[in-house]
Amino acid sequence: MSTTYAQTYNEEKFDSILYYLKLADNNKVAFKKREQMCLRAKTLAAEIHSYSLQQKSNLKLIGLYKAFDKNKLYVKFTHENLKLAEEFKDSITVAHMNKNLGYYYYDKVHDSAHYYNNKAEKLFRKLNDHFNTAAVLLDVASLQREGKDYTGSELTLIEGLKLLNKIEYPSKEVIRKKAYFYNSLGIVFNVLEQYDKSIEYQNKSIALKLKLKGDNKSSIELSKNNLGNALKEAGKYELAIETFKEILEDNTLAEQQPDFYVMVLDNYAHALYLSSKKSALPGLYHKALSVSKTLGKDNYKSIVVLKHLAEYYHDLGLKDSAKYYAYEAKRIAEKFHNDDLLKSLLLLSEIEEGEIAAKYLRDYVKLNDSLQKSERAIRNKFARIKYETNEIEEENVKIAKERMWLLIISIVIIVASFLLYIIFTQRNKNKELEFIQKQQETNEEIYNLMLSQNEVIEDARALEKKRISEELHDGVLGRLFGARLSLDSLNMNNSDIAIKTRGQYISELKVIEEDIRKVSHELNADFVSGSGFREIIKNLIETQTATYELSYKLDWESAIDWDEVSNKIKIHFYRIIQEALHNIYKHAKATEVRVSFKFESETIRLSIIDNGSGFDVNRAKSGIGLKNMKSRIKEINGTIAITSQKEEGTTVKIDVPTS
Repeated sequence: MSTTYAQTYNEEKFDSILYYLKLADNNKVAFKKREQMCLRAKTLAAEIHSYSLQQKSNLKLIGLYKAFDKNKLYVKFTHENLKLAEEFKDSITVAHMNKNLGYYYYDKVHDSAHYYNNKAEKLFRKLNDHFNTAAVLLDVASLQREGKDYTGSELTLIEGLKLLNKIEYPSKEVIRKKAYFYNSLGIVFNVLEQYDKSIEYQNKSIALKLKLKGDNKSSIELSKNNLGNALKEAGKYELAIETFKEILEDNTLAEQQPDFYVMVLDNYAHALYLSSKKSALPGLYHKALSVSKTLGKDNYKSIVVLKHLAEYYHDLGLKDSAKYYAYEAKRIAEKFHNDDLLKSLLLLSEIEEGEIAAKYLRDYVKLNDSLQKSERAIRNKFARIKYETNEIEEENVKIAKERMWLLIISIVIIVASFLLYIIFTQRNKNKELEFIQKQQETNEEIYNLMLSQNEVIEDARALEKKRISEELHDGVLGRLFGARLSLDSLNMNNSDIAIKTRGQYISELKVIEEDIRKVSHELNADFVSGSGFREIIKNLIETQTATYELSYKLDWESAIDWDEVSNKIKIHFYRIIQEALHNIYKHAKATEVRVSFKFESETIRLSIIDNGSGFDVNRAKSGIGLKNMKSRIKEINGTIAITSQKEEGTTVKIDVPTS
């Protein structure tokens, strides 16, 4: 879908879209019918190229799928709406769709939740939308808390509260969101064992929730439960008991929120246990356990109740009962493999005796290490969100000045560096040009040498042709002339002697024929073909190895037609061999060198092998000689491979294509 087309107004279709969307809002209509209405509206909106109506139709569908727990369709159309918004550069909708996806993946795939939350946060910040940025940060803080990054969660929550405090006229939703932030901070500080802070923030959360109009009973009771836990952990058992009792006074709690009722009842019973008020125990624990079983077999909520029962019976010295409930807690906790399993193992190590107790203690340590390692891995995935402290905000003016000076200094350094770069680059270019000029002069010298050698070869060819011509003229032609005269004289004579004589002359002609064929073959064979370059290389190797006191072996493959090879390649081969022999003498301490030329697949391979001391190819630095060799090989589109082992010598293989 293109973002450039214009909306095509069609009154009939426009009215139909509005009708379908209105019908989709009717809760009395069946889900399937409402879905069809949304899809029809969406199709018509696409036909008239109305982006706003397409968005509206998509949002209706997304809300419908969410309400009816159609998760796959919810995700599909959220992504579709996100793509559509991105095409039309609708930043607000893009931000909200990312926020929705982050919330959807919150309890499913933490990595995906963090990914979409991060994208949503950046977009909301750009839009200067403090409320929605804070809403995303609340989810991020919850993910951090679940990953046991409590410090990171605390910092994220504080940053979110700062954003909400910037909103001048806070609405009901802003106040509710603040209450959620205080509640989350209370939970984090409770885990960090800062109980006074935890109690303070839970009280703030409850106070804000009480200000809100409407039915906030469940939310208030949740914060009161968290407050009771903080009071219990702080050792303020009486206040904790009173707090839990307030919640349990709600007679509808067990029926409407049985899972929450189990948790509060267990917390109340545990507070009584810690305050040594045990008259209602273990009855309250068993009541909580009984309600827990109505939620389903091996319900997660029952683990803590079972653990508290095990502690209670262990305290009374009833080991069999203590073991029974401890093992039950462990059995159910193993299905979830989390901190409750860890606590169950520790409890069993305290209840059991001897080797069994030691075994559970070892299992506890092993699982604890495993969980910590896993938690560290999760924390490392999430980038910690940075925020500015009050002190930094107060020093913004000072920082701005420092940044200005830093910018000026940076510009000066950059300009100076650029000028130095130009100077050094120009100097290196001049050196490179000088090197290229010297290289060209050397190449010309070698080329002239090869031309001189070729002149010698051509002279040799001319002399040989002259010799063969004289041999044909003076020898073979003379013998042919004599044989012809003799045959003419015998042509009319048919005597036996004449016939015998003619036969002798015919034999002589056959011998002469063979001599002619031999001379022709010698003329056909270019006996000096390619020998010019070979002689030059042989002379180079003989001269240098004699100077360096090296023995040598030179191998040529006859398949190489050196007359067809360009002079440029020949020159570079000459210089490469020269440089290689010099390097062998200078560095290798060799006594023998082998040079060979082979031809395969339109490629000439030059191999230079020595029996010297060798070196570590990976660590050795390239000297000027090697750099020059590589430069020459690059010029003729060749490749070089160097292998070497200490005390075993070095092999250099150079492959150069002939075409």
